[in-house]
Amino acid sequence: MSKGTKYLLVSLPTSVSPSNHAEEALTALRSTVTNDVGSTYSFAIPEFKIGTLDALVQQADDLAKLESACHAVVGKVGDSLRTILDGDEDKVQQQKTINDKPVDQYLRTFQWNRVKYRADKPIADLIDLLQKEIQGIDNDVKAKFSQYNQTKSALAAAERKKTGNLATKSLVSVVNPNSLIRDSEYLDTHLIAVPNVTVKEFYKSYEELTPMVVPRSANQLAKDDEFTLFAVTTFKKYSTEFVHKCREKRWTPRDYKYKEGGKEEEAKEADQLTRDAQKQWGEALRLGRTGYSEGAMIWIHVLALRVFVETVLRYGLPLDFVCGLIQTDAKSAKKAKTNLDANYSYLGGNAFGRDNKGRVKKDDSALTAEMQSSGHVGDQEYTAYVYYEFEIV
Repeated sequence: MSKGTKYLLVSLPTSVSPSNHAEEALTALRSTVTNDVGSTYSFAIPEFKIGTLDALVQQADDLAKLESACHAVVGKVGDSLRTILDGDEDKVQQQKTINDKPVDQYLRTFQWNRVKYRADKPIADLIDLLQKEIQGIDNDVKAKFSQYNQTKSALAAAERKKTGNLATKSLVSVVNPNSLIRDSEYLDTHLIAVPNVTVKEFYKSYEELTPMVVPRSANQLAKDDEFTLFAVTTFKKYSTEFVHKCREKRWTPRDYKYKEGGKEEEAKEADQLTRDAQKQWGEALRLGRTGYSEGAMIWIHVLALRVFVETVLRYGLPLDFVCGLIQTDAKSAKKAKTNLDANYSYLGGNAFGRDNKGRVKKDDSALTAEMQSSGHVGDQEYTAYVYYEFEIV
């Protein structure tokens, strides 16, 4: 899948060719969209069960909304893959396949999945099934990536404990338990990380922060490029106030209690988090790849249904049409659209197409009015022929 590739789905009545044959109609489409503008392939769409006009109009609206949802889900899955692969676009593109085929190959050789989506079912049932499937993919991928991100965040926090400064890192391997007063009924030892630039001020003022700070109890335990860690002893009665006053001074009180075997336990926890993150990464990548494949596949099936419903509404019955997929780029897509407009604009006044001799059949003005008033053409500019432009990213 080349970046910037655009696809156009075009449905035309076979009456655009003198013989009224599908193959000649496709040849006419290829002649209209020349090779310098884009490559045109046959896009096979089965004949579905057609209900009432009112039902078709409603289904056209439902399909427009569903396609928008599919587009959003595929985009979100792509973003998730980009996140998990650290923005490496080459690796991301390798994961973006549909049914284990490159996207452009899948589209060029598209076949309706008759096993999953039986064409003899009512269109409304197919829409409901496709909607449930795309929602399920969205939910599954979101849940898995949320789980992965939580594990990744926990691992990052564990890494910060090992590599951060004295205001954030774990103190298990820093503090000698003999430096702490433990199990005293009246005294507390507070660990305070003081920015190196304010150490002199700390020495001058810590004893005066609150009553009952033990004089000359400040004991330097460790120092790094940013902070110096002190142990200070106070009476428990004033512990809360002392901690509050330290924060006001922008000194960082560290919450730490010695625990036997704490160092080993912390290392074990970090190792487990590393293993969990690696496992979650693999699972998220697999689900992202599968979610992209299935989501894009559903999207294309929704587009095929849109083309069919719109074709019935535009050209009427008996149903005799050809659908082509045009692979192009953003710049050439505009020229292709211009060529299509120039050749097929006459279809705008011909809801039921033309007969074998090219004569206009009876135009049902009531049908045309119903189509326009319902707004079933949906989310794009009205064209005289069935036309959808999309880009799979």
